[in-house]
Amino acid sequence: MRVEAPSSHAVHGRLPTLALGALGVVFGDIGTSPIYALKESFVGHHPLTVDAPHVYGVLSLIFWTMMLIVTVKYVFIVMHADNEGEGGSMALLALIGRTLGENRWTPLVVMLGVLATALFYGDAIITPAMSVLSAVEGLSVVESSLSDLVLPIAIVILVGLFLIQKHGTEKVGTFFGPIMVVYFLALAGLGVLNMVPHPEILGIVNPWWAYQFFAIDPMLAFLALGSVVLAVTGAEALYADMGHFGRKAISVSWLYGAFPCLMLNYMGQGALLLDNPAAASNPFFLLAPEWARLPLVILATLATIIASQAVISGAFSVTRQAVQLGFLPRLRILHTSPSAEGQIYIPLVNWALLVFVILLVVFFRSSSNLAAAYGIAVTGTMVITACMLGILTFNVWRWPPLVAGGVTGVFLVIDGAYFLSNATKIPDGGWFPLAVAAVVFLLLTTWATGRKIMRRYLAEGAVDYDLFIKSTASSVKRVRGTAIFLSSTLEGIPPALLHNVKHNKVLHERVIILTVVTENVPHLGHQERFEVTDRGSGFYRIRLRHGFMEDVDIPATLKTITMCGAPIAMMDTSYFLSRQTLIPSERPGMAIWRERLFAWMIRNAATPMEFFNLPTNRVVELGSQVEI
Repeated sequence: MRVEAPSSHAVHGRLPTLALGALGVVFGDIGTSPIYALKESFVGHHPLTVDAPHVYGVLSLIFWTMMLIVTVKYVFIVMHADNEGEGGSMALLALIGRTLGENRWTPLVVMLGVLATALFYGDAIITPAMSVLSAVEGLSVVESSLSDLVLPIAIVILVGLFLIQKHGTEKVGTFFGPIMVVYFLALAGLGVLNMVPHPEILGIVNPWWAYQFFAIDPMLAFLALGSVVLAVTGAEALYADMGHFGRKAISVSWLYGAFPCLMLNYMGQGALLLDNPAAASNPFFLLAPEWARLPLVILATLATIIASQAVISGAFSVTRQAVQLGFLPRLRILHTSPSAEGQIYIPLVNWALLVFVILLVVFFRSSSNLAAAYGIAVTGTMVITACMLGILTFNVWRWPPLVAGGVTGVFLVIDGAYFLSNATKIPDGGWFPLAVAAVVFLLLTTWATGRKIMRRYLAEGAVDYDLFIKSTASSVKRVRGTAIFLSSTLEGIPPALLHNVKHNKVLHERVIILTVVTENVPHLGHQERFEVTDRGSGFYRIRLRHGFMEDVDIPATLKTITMCGAPIAMMDTSYFLSRQTLIPSERPGMAIWRERLFAWMIRNAATPMEFFNLPTNRVVELGSQVEI
């Protein structure tokens, strides 16, 4: 018998409210880029001469980078690739996988999605360090004697940021949200104030200036792309946060809010450099009159905290998706809001990010040094998104081959150029996010591969369902109550049930074999929620389905099932879990060291009891050993 879920997932709220919320949350990262992007272009690892051709050239590149990558690629194209309203690399991976099924593209799509997720964690570590440190460095502009305080203040702020995560992003966002509106208005106001003496700076929208920059010095212009791309760090947030605010609200917020404010500020910085080339040392804070610089430092610091908050929340969300889709072991996930399902907190991820962020700040010590590490993960993710966009347009949307190939080719060339430019910074710090991504990629693939191998070996020794019922239903003593055995597969008898019969030599009056299946959709909506099969002799098999953005509460779901005879009374029900101890061996599968890593991940995973919200006093665990 099949039962349908009651409702589908949708973003609710008035468009102006949602657009205002998106301005504060989605564009926090890209909104803080004016603090360091133009500065790094002129005084970074590949400094440029501060003159009109270079100022106009860099600003023109920034404008067209925002226009092509953010506006055209993400707002007009990629954000239409929503998985029932949800976005991000994992959601895109699930969307393509669900549409294509198993074919020759599947392994490539999976690897691209996993790699993009791995790169995201590298970016999630660098963004808080880079953003907060660059904002606090404004103190040295206000008063040079304060330079020694920059590092400790930045560390205190970052520690405080991670400490408040357990209270939930909703409370943090409510407190800081309006500050982002003030911040964006300040960006625009300071920009216009400095543009007044040089209204001709508006001419940077002409792509001829970008072309002229490459014509004057092709190599320096190419290297400058590594700094220019800092202006669009956080562009992936438009897509990843689509489930929170909706495509329309994010589009409106970008086109009529964030984009104009950002460009006005960049043009104001360019006008300032034309008048005062020495201002390249920190043009963002020097935009403000001397009396307003300290307030600007405080405002910018608050803005960078919000930007960091968005990335940290994104790390929690991506981690939960990875767990639900089978790329990470079960982790302890806490909900911080009684009404918003997406408001979660994962302690392990939070503290790991804090440790790496602090180490990063202490090791690199300045935003200019960190800029060398910033960008490689972002541009790598952009290249992967362009590749997945190609698969999407060819195989899912089925655009005409010429159009799909042309669009994909254009973005691969643009994103590829930025990635190659950032690759030149690998020796100076770009190695760090790549190292983080490599470790995360190893963990994701090891867990996914290990689970497949373990399930295959367990299936080899599985007992046929019908044979088991015939041989035990009448020969084994039946006791009162309901026993629910969790099984990772839809076939055969779970090890816990076999061990229970073998060692305890009893069966309950009602035996339910329950399998939880994660589908490639974020929320099930009106699709089938669970399937119940009566196998006779008091045996039932239940297939419980959920989306990869949903949590599973098994007891709550079982209360709604009435197709298993009498209602399932919680005080009369016991849950039996299988706990396997893995023994690495020379059997075909993974390398021994990866098998040991997989075994370690299994030992440290959260128990199904926590993950599925099972009552602690109704759970029985039966262990076994499995060679992989």
